[in-house]
Amino acid sequence: MWTNINQIYTTNHSQNAWAHLAGTNAWHKVLTGAADGVTNVHVVLSTARANNRQVYVAFDANKNITAVYM
Repeated sequence: MWTNINQIYTTNHSQNAWAHLAGTNAWHKVLTGAADGVTNVHVVLSTARANNRQVYVAFDANKNITAVYM
């Protein structure tokens, strides 16, 4: 789904990144499993938010973010 990013949240804990998406008006966790993958998705989300750009977000069955592209 194409959407804007309202907010982004991360902590110092490994693989803990979240995004609040305008299209769903809800927080979604970036799917864990690969530290580099979580970091890369977070970078794209942060870049989109900083530049007010839309991104395409893919979800798994639990509404976790699995992929993002601009």
